[in-house]
Amino acid sequence: MDQVKAMKVFVRIYERSSFTLAAEDLNLPRATLTHTLNQFEAWLGTRLLERSTRKVRPTLDGEAYYLRCVQLLAELEEAELAFRGGAPKGRLRVDLHGTLAKSFVIPALPQFMERYPQIELSISESDRFVDLIAEGVDCVLRAGTLSDSALIGKRIANLRQITCASPAYLRKYGEPKTLQDLKHHRAVNYVSRTTAKLFPFEFMVKGELKEVAIDGALSVFGAQIYAASAIAGLGLIQCPHYRMETQIAQGLVREVLTDMPPPPMPVSVLYPHNRHMSPRVRVFVDWLGEVFAGAR
Repeated sequence: MDQVKAMKVFVRIYERSSFTLAAEDLNLPRATLTHTLNQFEAWLGTRLLERSTRKVRPTLDGEAYYLRCVQLLAELEEAELAFRGGAPKGRLRVDLHGTLAKSFVIPALPQFMERYPQIELSISESDRFVDLIAEGVDCVLRAGTLSDSALIGKRIANLRQITCASPAYLRKYGEPKTLQDLKHHRAVNYVSRTTAKLFPFEFMVKGELKEVAIDGALSVFGAQIYAASAIAGLGLIQCPHYRMETQIAQGLVREVLTDMPPPPMPVSVLYPHNRHMSPRVRVFVDWLGEVFAGAR
């Protein structure tokens, strides 16, 4: 029995909670996975996974063995690369924040593909919570404050944020000069997909963070709609500067309250805390750090 192959099969079934999804990931027949796991459990002398028609669940032994397996497989891959002088290879599944992907990652991606030609990338786009283990994702790129303790986050950038509005809006409501002026203004409110709450407007005033509630009849989900609403003259918005840089240059929006900017937006790569980082993930995380090194 190929023990390493059996460990990889077990890990993928465990993570996907499905023989069918694991078979698709590994590009193997489902029957092969079933046979391999049965042999592996017999060889170990213990049951690793409980199977039913609806669900695959780990046993207590399976839980403990999974943690050892992912560490051993990652260390084995790393040792092979060190002694054979090879480059990381295999499939890498990542989930990217849409606007960050469009503005920073995808334009630079040819460099990564050329540097690591044996890595096969599978990329999805979202800004929602992703269950990395259940969905078979190796790492995610996210903007904003991290809150999920089940993930390890490596901050790779702090992006400058601005408050802005269209010239038409500013002609109608005037340009705010102080935070007190904002009580006469209108906001396009951005709604969190995870909490369904409005993000507050934030300003750094002499090193102190101030939150201001601004009236507004429009609430939106999604960065593209948010930016378009400001361009249409529907209210003030706060967002990273890179997202509106072109529109500012074109005169479609104008930055206001420049001496009281919002706090910078952190950008982080996240991966599961209970998994040894594989060489594929490590080089991708390091490369993202290079991509965002000059971002502002």
